[in-house]
Amino acid sequence: MSGTLQALPFAGVLLSFAILPGLMPRFWHRHVVSIISGWVVLGLAGQVLLHGVGAAVQALCEVTLAEFLPFIVLLLALYALGGGIAIRGGPWGRPAGNVLLLVIGTVLASVMGTIGASLLLIHPLLAANANRPEKRHLVLAFIILVGNCGGALSPLGDPPLLVGFLRGIPFFWPLAHLALFLIVLAVPVLLLCYGVDFYLARREHFPPRQKLSVRGTLNISLLVALVFVIPVEGFWHPGQVRFFTFSMPGEQLAIMLFEVACIVISELFTPHAIRSQNRFAWSAMREINILFFGVFATIPPVIELLKQTTLAPDPLLWFWASGIASAVLDAAPTYLVFFEAAGGHADALIAGSAQLLTAIAAGSVFFGPVTYLGNAPNLMIREIAARRGVRMPGFFQYAGVMILVMTPIYVLMSVLFF
Repeated sequence: MSGTLQALPFAGVLLSFAILPGLMPRFWHRHVVSIISGWVVLGLAGQVLLHGVGAAVQALCEVTLAEFLPFIVLLLALYALGGGIAIRGGPWGRPAGNVLLLVIGTVLASVMGTIGASLLLIHPLLAANANRPEKRHLVLAFIILVGNCGGALSPLGDPPLLVGFLRGIPFFWPLAHLALFLIVLAVPVLLLCYGVDFYLARREHFPPRQKLSVRGTLNISLLVALVFVIPVEGFWHPGQVRFFTFSMPGEQLAIMLFEVACIVISELFTPHAIRSQNRFAWSAMREINILFFGVFATIPPVIELLKQTTLAPDPLLWFWASGIASAVLDAAPTYLVFFEAAGGHADALIAGSAQLLTAIAAGSVFFGPVTYLGNAPNLMIREIAARRGVRMPGFFQYAGVMILVMTPIYVLMSVLFF
């Protein structure tokens, strides 16, 4: 079986998500498990033909245990904790206040991660603008800044940078090398969002401002604890823990157990009124979990194809190649593939101007908003906005808008930095 055919199930997962929810929404929501499972089974069958039943099943279990579970458990923990913090009042709801909230979220994303910052702030943004007939531009700007690019300044912010940290890249390297990139991106996005918001708000009536209040001390404390625990994986290595024929790093298992404990504590002790205010529901995560399982289960052959691709050592080329791959393959695996393709040695990659590593990191992080699959928070923000009555664009409509907005910024980055 050729490499292209091996990549077919992964393409099927992406195209199913891109096309079916818009063309046949009822069919998609009823049969999403069967559809994604079908592509996973097809991918597994291809691996069976190539490597045999035992090796194929072993590989699928290892991907699930080592990659999908740590990813999705962290996602669920941040979803539970973010949904247990309620923010009322504040200056948001007006153009200047909305931009202020986006700025705060952009800064917080590098401190508590794009997932945590998104889940903390998307609810007050939507609640403050609930009376406005058009607010999709706010959600799109939120995805760009809070859900993706704001996390560019630390390994805590974005999964690809955490991957680099775990492979030896210094903790403060992203802050030193990506801060100017973030400024070049954030300023035009904020100005564009403010301009659109100001134009739409001219004839709208705003309710009286309410005093800012924050509830959910328990979940805030758990979120802070989680932010401090996750980096431990970079320097604490107690050894492998075996499960039958599989193994998992001890630090990864310990962090997953801590995340599960956070979910349980949050579920047991968060007041119902806070969950209700945030319209919290686990059902919003169902399709996200299923989709990303399909992505993780079918992506290995695609990664192997990318590894076989030879690129000249031109930072500009690596910036665009890693960026385009990140937009459709998810940022973290894209960073890993290009990191390994560049040699995989942290000391060598950070030496001198580190142009190649900068290009890989910038492409992986800043192209994340281009599609719903570019980074994990994109789909969550979309689902939360849809549950609050925002008519979010479909897969291709969203990608078209983002390409139109972001491409001039990427070109400007290319001219300024490469």
